[in-house]
Amino acid sequence: MASDAIVESGRPAVGTRIDIQALRGIAVLFVVLYHSGLVPGLAAGYLGVDIFFVVSGFLITGLIYRALNEGTFSLYAFYLRRAKRLLPAA
Repeated sequence: MASDAIVESGRPAVGTRIDIQALRGIAVLFVVLYHSGLVPGLAAGYLGVDIFFVVSGFLITGLIYRALNEGTFSLYAFYLRRAKRLLPAA
């Protein structure tokens, strides 16, 4: 995804949302702390997974919205890209 790209200068690529990256970082922290057991009674690991789902839905909806506005959306192509991204390489 373009939002994950870092240009050679070390700066985030154009279009990278720092707020979304921060949410992803917080979600990772919650999941890691939960699984590490360093914080007894911490149930935030589940919250981290929920954050990942919400962020993913937000980003995918934005992609679909832009493609619909540009008149370039194809449901077949959308699901093909999803399958290529989610299924392991054969």
